[in-house]
Amino acid sequence: MIKLLFLFSERVRRMFEHAYDGYLRHGVPYDELRPLSCDGIDTWGSYSLTLIDALDTLAVMGNYTEFGRVVTLLSDQSFDADINVSVFETNIRIIGGLLSAHLLSQQAGVESLELGWPCSGPLLRLAEDVAQRLLPAFDTATGMPYGTVNLRHGVPYGETSVTCTAGIGTFVLEFGTLSRLTGNSIYEHVATKAIKALYAHRSPIGLYGNHIDIQTGRWTGQDAGIGAGVDSYYEYLVKGSILLENPALMATFLEGKAAVDRYLKRDDW
Repeated sequence: MIKLLFLFSERVRRMFEHAYDGYLRHGVPYDELRPLSCDGIDTWGSYSLTLIDALDTLAVMGNYTEFGRVVTLLSDQSFDADINVSVFETNIRIIGGLLSAHLLSQQAGVESLELGWPCSGPLLRLAEDVAQRLLPAFDTATGMPYGTVNLRHGVPYGETSVTCTAGIGTFVLEFGTLSRLTGNSIYEHVATKAIKALYAHRSPIGLYGNHIDIQTGRWTGQDAGIGAGVDSYYEYLVKGSILLENPALMATFLEGKAAVDRYLKRDDW
């Protein structure tokens, strides 16, 4: 069994290194690599998304040399850009990637750790800078966020008020962590408020639709499920409850799960 686990872990490592090295050769500084044409493309914001998203994996796999190199590169990173980005993707990939890398910096042997770490540091400041740029999306009648924000100017003019369920309920891990590390409660507050607003607009039988108007609370996508557009909302309720020691989040999950089991589950599906 131990030998099998070792062989499997090495296979995973080789797969990651193959993908990561390919991105460095052909994709940087774009967000993603197109594997067939072997060139890069900006998809979510033109901010080298894959490089940041993969940073914590480098540390987990023990490639501390490359981890340190990328951390140094990111020290000059600026998010003061006139670009429209997905609030959801920017949170889970950029803020999440920066926070994870920040918390793994000591383990990875980064020599330039500040005396106040983990409550200070360049990666943490970058994460907070990005979060500040996302906050205007939460300034809505319900507290549920817009799906798109401009990193320099806030919510774009004419932006649709329709957002998917996952795009509303998938912030509490990163924003909660940011609040606990920085001492600024605003991030956890807006993330929790969005979850509570979503809960308040659940159907009479406890289900959530796929898309909702964040200004009026009207469901525009009334199909309920646990797949794309909804999935990470349930995921974050569980993980947020554990990470932030917030039993109310777990209670919300269990209530939602009971409705899913009763009305959506059919045999093994």
